[in-house]
Amino acid sequence: MSRRLGFWTGFFVLLMMLFSIVIVRRFTGGLGAVSNLNDEMPWGLWIGFDLLSGVALAAGGFTITAIVYLLHLERYRPIVRPALLTAFLGYLMVIAALLVDLGRPWNIWHPLIFWNPHSVMFEVGWCVMLYTTVLFLEFLPLVFERFRIHRALLFWSRYLTPPLVIAGVLLSTLHQSSLGTLYVIVPEKLHPLWYSPILPLLFFVSAIALGLAMTNVESFLSLRAFGKRLEPEILRGLGRATAVTLLLYLTLRFEDLYVRGVLGQAFVLDTASIFFLLEVGLGAILPMAMLFTRQVRRRPLALLGAQLLVVLGLIFQRMNVAVTAFQLGTGASYTPDWQEFVVSIGLVAIGFAAFALAVRLLPVFPEGPVRHPEPTDPFSALAP
Repeated sequence: MSRRLGFWTGFFVLLMMLFSIVIVRRFTGGLGAVSNLNDEMPWGLWIGFDLLSGVALAAGGFTITAIVYLLHLERYRPIVRPALLTAFLGYLMVIAALLVDLGRPWNIWHPLIFWNPHSVMFEVGWCVMLYTTVLFLEFLPLVFERFRIHRALLFWSRYLTPPLVIAGVLLSTLHQSSLGTLYVIVPEKLHPLWYSPILPLLFFVSAIALGLAMTNVESFLSLRAFGKRLEPEILRGLGRATAVTLLLYLTLRFEDLYVRGVLGQAFVLDTASIFFLLEVGLGAILPMAMLFTRQVRRRPLALLGAQLLVVLGLIFQRMNVAVTAFQLGTGASYTPDWQEFVVSIGLVAIGFAAFALAVRLLPVFPEGPVRHPEPTDPFSALAP
């Protein structure tokens, strides 16, 4: 065990050293020093993965809180806090990624003063900022409980949690869909298999499926790293909900292709068709069929595998919209620089480390904080 922990600790330290070097190069030499972005392809890996996928991966926060507080499905209450923590850290990482991707990151505060209500980015920026604030406020009761500030905890739970949950659901609905709206305004620059006037709706529905699936994957990682597991019945319920959401998403997706008369392009087996079939087949149809099968939901590893396919498939969908469809639609040339991957992987690693630290210090799981006589590696969950 110590050898395994030592490997992952060393990997994390080396990654952070490389990450720091790339960040210094980016802020001293500009975007061109660390990326292959250009005027033809101004949005690449960082937007597709760090922003579009990062926001969607954090959708479990508003989904689970809505299930528990608005639909009153109390059996899912044990996963509210892990989902909120994942969402809060996810949005912090998205903001950090934006600071790297923006040409002039020191102007990120401008939407607060210089309003442009006709801009989709203005609406997304405000929603992300407000929802991150809501997540912070929803997360505060863990701090109150940790330090036994009982009066504040009681007041917060009784009077502030319900309106915060409602505000979080409304804000998430707005900006999860608005990320799709960013691409509705460029119909001539996206390949028809991914452009759609209902992209906002597709982004919102797929974000719900991705958030539910990520909660299952997160449970497995927490079990491996901290010994914290969720009840199998809860995970099976999430599997059923994911399958139903995927069915709705696929129905909307294929009906839209049929109505626009481009469904045939999905089967011509060119580059676009292959990417589309891989995305939809392996990332949506296959896991949906698995999750509708009772035997799969009753086997923890099979359930995890199906949910992991959902996570990878919908990340692939976001990347296809941001990169593949844009390249095929415009003919732009773009291959991410290795430093772009370092930034994205580094932010994910920081998120893992922050989650591990929070689990050890705060009552994120019902059993309370993890107590170890010796510090353990936050990345031990990734080890075979």
